[in-house]
Amino acid sequence: MCGIAGFLSFSDQFSESDLRSMTNRISHRGPDADGYYFDGQCGLGHRRLSIIDLSDRANQPMTSADGRYVIVYNGEVYNFQEIGARIKEYNTDADYKFRTSSDTEVILEGFAKYGIEFVHQLNGMFAIAIYDTYQQELYLIRDRMGIKPLFYYWDGSKLAFASELKSLMQIPKINRDILPSSIADFLHLGFIPAPNTIYKNIFKLYPGSYLRVDAKGLQTSKYWNIKQRLSNNIIHDKEEALVKLSDLLMSSVQYQLKSDVPFGVFLSGGIDSSLVTAQAVGLSSVKVNTFSIGFEENSHNESEYAKAVATHLGTNHHEFIVSYNDAIALFESIFDAYDEPNADSSIIPTMLVSKLAKKYITVVLSGEGGDELFFGYGSYQWARRLSSPWMSTFRYPMSMIMSQMSSRYQRIAHMLDTRKADNLRSHILSQEQYLFSTAEIKALAKPEFSRPGFLNFIENYEFDSVLAEKDTLKGRTVKVRKLNAMEQQALFDIQYYLPDDLLTKVDRSSMQYSLEARVPYLDHRVVEFAINIAPELKYNLGISKYILKQILYKYVPEKLFIRPKQGFAIPLNKWLKKEMKYLIDEFLDPDLIEKQGVLNVNYTERLKHDFFNGKDYLYNRIWLIITLSKWLKTNT
Repeated sequence: MCGIAGFLSFSDQFSESDLRSMTNRISHRGPDADGYYFDGQCGLGHRRLSIIDLSDRANQPMTSADGRYVIVYNGEVYNFQEIGARIKEYNTDADYKFRTSSDTEVILEGFAKYGIEFVHQLNGMFAIAIYDTYQQELYLIRDRMGIKPLFYYWDGSKLAFASELKSLMQIPKINRDILPSSIADFLHLGFIPAPNTIYKNIFKLYPGSYLRVDAKGLQTSKYWNIKQRLSNNIIHDKEEALVKLSDLLMSSVQYQLKSDVPFGVFLSGGIDSSLVTAQAVGLSSVKVNTFSIGFEENSHNESEYAKAVATHLGTNHHEFIVSYNDAIALFESIFDAYDEPNADSSIIPTMLVSKLAKKYITVVLSGEGGDELFFGYGSYQWARRLSSPWMSTFRYPMSMIMSQMSSRYQRIAHMLDTRKADNLRSHILSQEQYLFSTAEIKALAKPEFSRPGFLNFIENYEFDSVLAEKDTLKGRTVKVRKLNAMEQQALFDIQYYLPDDLLTKVDRSSMQYSLEARVPYLDHRVVEFAINIAPELKYNLGISKYILKQILYKYVPEKLFIRPKQGFAIPLNKWLKKEMKYLIDEFLDPDLIEKQGVLNVNYTERLKHDFFNGKDYLYNRIWLIITLSKWLKTNT
């Protein structure tokens, strides 16, 4: 796990000094070593967090044995030993030996042998940059699920890339113009989805994609597409699904326990993290460390559940109880971690548990992906409800009635009011997160930041429930099974919410403290199997994550999980009205809002008034505007 940075320019636009500034700015991602390659037009920088092969010989940048290729790389490839064995087996030199025991060298030599198609062999999380010194071309490659970040700047003639935006900001010649549509995307979703960032000329490389740039220009290609992994052969048999899914998860956890440094597991006490912990305990030869966060407010404190699971499994458990003072102390760190607007307040507990874990370990397993793959969110219930003919007839009258009721029902009224929604999938995600609907954004934001079509990055799943893929060899279109509403919503989340919010949060929170976070549910083998499990095995008789729970209950008693689902969230509603109210006073100050010129002051003033006068569900909208205003104040 590391931080990478670099550039390729054929007009002397970037310097070695730029490279060192870029690389050092992300030193938190790799405090153990740094390294640089610079030939006048290509620069590659690396900050290393040593996980596999702790020796200096595994440092980066690393040059291939034939001297042609240079690599910098962030992540872990878990099957590198098997790949390395195949490379040695087919090498014509009988005495061929790897110089290190690192996955970096295997990736580099695999690329040298097979070219870009080698990426299909990789099982892991990765952001890779490989420079071909003969052809003077640079490849950037990102893992299938978007676990590891990779940003790039491109203005038509020169490219720069990095693990984090702050690294690119070290180059004086980088264009910092804001992309107006990203403001609207942020207000609606709470994050800015790929390929965009807050800046016009800086992009996120799509998950499952690679980029190639040379003197002729830039090309991007997809090497993995989740929709192409959907099958018409759905697994309906419960026992078959149980056995295969359990084996795949076990294999994934076993892969991700590989480490030359101490490891542990984030344990919330929920389904996903408890199963990862249980399997890790069964596979590990040493006692497993687990880490959890609790809150002083009982309404948000699940630490007792985590402790109960840890006690049953016999882990070495650590917990940290969070107060609003802890949250306030982290406020500035949030913005240093994210670099662009992001409204996910659960980054606060995630950063705190990462800080706690780093005292004991360097690698941690986390449960991201379980909700999206097995229908764990309330948004999937809303997708199911809103798709019913009965709801189609009555949701608008119900919305009108509920809008006149208490705060709780007003929030439901927003969900039901889909008449002006540009996209039902994004609307459900937005309203489940208590954020702004597209109709609200048109009133909230100035015209230049809310013009029609700002959500054009989103595919219209309402008219694409039957997925079709083009067979490029035979020139035909192949129809894939019809997805139900819950599957459509989950697929939307896997492509947008998961990589651009949840995985971003985990990466920034953990790497802020030089901690590597691994996500066993997002092994592509698990993902490809899970998306073809029948919906009734994921949501069965009102039970979400049904198939996953059946596996878990073989390790941990069911009685430990008989309680309502609770997300990993802070009591933000209460804190914003009391201890953290100063943030509203400072960043929603009407003079500041007017000066920034992005939001309409009358709307923000009404929002504050409604929040303090009973409309509690508005708290996440308030938090979103605070984060946007803070970013604008700091960066414009």
